[in-house]
Amino acid sequence: MIRFLQRDNRFTKALFVVIIGGASVSMCIYLIPGLTGMGTTSADTFAVVYPHWYNRLFSSGVTISQQKVSQMARQQVQQRNPQYADNAMIVSIFERQAGQQMVQQEILLAEADKLGIQATKEDVIKYLQSGPTGQVLFPDGKFIGQDQYAALISNRLNISVTEFESEIQRDIAIKRLQALITAGVTVGDQEVRETYRKQNIKIKFDYAVISVDDVRKTINPTDGDLEAFFRASAARYATAAPEERKITYLAFTHNDLPGGLPQPSQQEIKAYYTAHQTEYATPEQARSKHILIKVDAGADPKVDAAAKAKAEGLLKQILAGGNFADLAKKNSDDPGSKEKGGELGFAQRGTMVPEFDNAIFTQKIGDTKIVKSQFGYHIVQVEERQAAHAQDLNEVLPTIQATLIRQKAAESEEAYAHALTSEAIKNGLEKTAAAHKLQLATTPLMGRQTIIGVLPDSRQMVAKAFESKQGDPPQFASTGEGYAVFQVTGIAPAHAPSFADWKSHVADDYREEQLPKLLSQKTAELAEKAKSMNDLAKAAKAVGAAFKTSDLVGQSGQVPDFGQVGQVAPQLFDMAPGAISGPINAQRTGVVAKLLDKQEPTAEEIARNFDQQRDQILDQRRSEAFNVFLSNIMSDYKKNKRIRMNAKAQGQGPEIPGE
Repeated sequence: MIRFLQRDNRFTKALFVVIIGGASVSMCIYLIPGLTGMGTTSADTFAVVYPHWYNRLFSSGVTISQQKVSQMARQQVQQRNPQYADNAMIVSIFERQAGQQMVQQEILLAEADKLGIQATKEDVIKYLQSGPTGQVLFPDGKFIGQDQYAALISNRLNISVTEFESEIQRDIAIKRLQALITAGVTVGDQEVRETYRKQNIKIKFDYAVISVDDVRKTINPTDGDLEAFFRASAARYATAAPEERKITYLAFTHNDLPGGLPQPSQQEIKAYYTAHQTEYATPEQARSKHILIKVDAGADPKVDAAAKAKAEGLLKQILAGGNFADLAKKNSDDPGSKEKGGELGFAQRGTMVPEFDNAIFTQKIGDTKIVKSQFGYHIVQVEERQAAHAQDLNEVLPTIQATLIRQKAAESEEAYAHALTSEAIKNGLEKTAAAHKLQLATTPLMGRQTIIGVLPDSRQMVAKAFESKQGDPPQFASTGEGYAVFQVTGIAPAHAPSFADWKSHVADDYREEQLPKLLSQKTAELAEKAKSMNDLAKAAKAVGAAFKTSDLVGQSGQVPDFGQVGQVAPQLFDMAPGAISGPINAQRTGVVAKLLDKQEPTAEEIARNFDQQRDQILDQRRSEAFNVFLSNIMSDYKKNKRIRMNAKAQGQGPEIPGE
C-alpha cells in the first residue's frame, strides 16, 4: 500500500497544497513592497511577527525560523520545478517567497484570532476525510491506520503528524477569515450576462499590416544625422567600447608532458577490470523477428477475429515454407521492422511487452508461433539466444587501456600545470617557457567573448583573465586539450569610442530609436487613408502594407502579425461589421482592421453558462477584496514595526539596523 501511495502524484499535490497554508493569498508577496529588511534578528531566524503591540514591547512575538522557511522552499521547488532542486539561486528565490508567505500567514492567523475565528481538531478530521487527501487516507471510508498515516506524512513532507495537522488547522482558520472578509462581495445578474457576452464574442476581420522591418528599411540617416545623434547621446556611449585585456600565456598538451604520455601497467589494467566487472556483463538476450497484425485493445470482436484469422493464415504459409521476410514486408503493421523483413535484432529480457518477452525467451529456437499483446497479433520466430555472461579481460583490454591512458594523461597534465604555475610565480612566464621549451604568446587587446584561435578552447582562460587584475600572479586554465599558464599583462578600460569606430552601432541605435515613432506615423496614415477611401484593401496597397484576413476568433484568439486579439485590440469587439479601426500598436507591427463578421453568444448559451461565469467573477472579486484587506493589515504591521525581518538570512545583503 505504501509503495502504491508513493506513486500517487495526486496525494503528493494534496499534501503540498495543505502544508503551504494560506496559499490563496500568496500573490500579495508581489503586491506589497518593503516587506523585507525590517529590523534585526538572529541568523537562524527569518522573521518575528508581533500580533499585538505589547508583544513587541515584551519581545514575545511569533518566530519564523530560517530552517522552516528553507524546508518549505525545498518542498515547493521539488513540487513545482524539481529540475532546479540543486540550483542555489532558484532555491534562494523560493526561500524569500516562502518566508514572506509564512509571515503573511502568521499575521492572518493573528487577525482571525482577534475576530474569534478558530478551527478545531474535529474540523481537521473532517477535512482529512472529505478534502483532497480523503481518497488515500480513508479508502472506502476506512482509515488506513495511524502508523501508515504517520509514515506517509514523514516520507512526503519530513514532518510529524502533529505538525501536519497543525498546518491544516491554521489553513482552515485562514480560509474562514477569508470567507468572513469577503462575505459581502456580490455581483449583479446583468453584469454576469454582460461579462459572458463580451468574453465570448467572436469576430472576423480584414487587416493591413506594416512591419517594423519594412519601416526600418526606410530609415536612411546621413552621416551628419548620425554624428548629431552620437553627440547628443554622449552619456549612452560613455562606456560603449567594452573593457579589453592582453593575456600572456604558455600552453601545452599531452605531447609536451615530461616523459611522454603515461602508460598503464598490467596490474592497473587488471585492477580496473576487477573493479568494473559489472560494466562488462552481457545480460541474457534473444534475437527474433515478427509480423504484427495490429488490432487495438478492446476492439470490436469481429475486428479482433479478422486480425487473428489473418495472422493464422500467414503462420500457415510460413510453416508451409513461405518466405518470412517477404510476408513481413507485405503484411506487417510494424513500420520499424517490416522493411527489414520483420527483423528485431537482439533484445534483453524484460525490454519487450510481457507476452512477447515471454515468447522469445521460452520458444524453441527456430519455432514460429502466434502471440497476442496489447498491440495485436504477433507471428514470432526466435532466431538465436545468448546466455548472460561476462566479457573476459582480453575482449575489453583496448577499452580499458584507452580509459586509463586518458585518466593518467589528465592527472599528469593537471600536475604539470600546477608545477609550471608555481615555477612561473617564482621565475616569471618568460623564463619558465624557455626552461621547458614551450612557446610564450601575448594576445592583442581582446574582449570577453574573443576566441583565441590557436588554442583548442580558450573560454576558461579568457573568463579567468577577466576576473583577474593586471599584475596578479600567473594561474592556469584548461584548454580542452591540455592547459595554459597565463597572466594579465594589459588592461584597456571600457571607454567612449570614436564616431568612426562606432558608426555602424550608432546607425543601428538611431534606427531603433526612430522606429516606434515612424511606425506609429505610418499606421496612423494608413488608418486615415482607409477611412477616407472607405476601402482598407486599396489603402493597404497604396502604402505598401500587407493585407490579410483573420479566422473567426475570440478574445484569446491568436492572429498572425497581430497577436492575441483581446490584448492587442479589445476595441475590435465593440465595433460594428463594416467599421474600420484606428491605428493599432501590435509591438512589432502597426495594424488597421476592418470588421467583417461579429457573432455574439445566444441568450440560451448565456443562461447555460450563467452560474459558472458568476462563480468566476465572484472568485476574482473575493480574491481582490481579501488582498486589499491583507495589504492594509501588512501596511499597519510595517507602520507599527510589528514585523522584524532578517535580510541577511534571506540573502538580500546587509541587515538594516534595528532601533
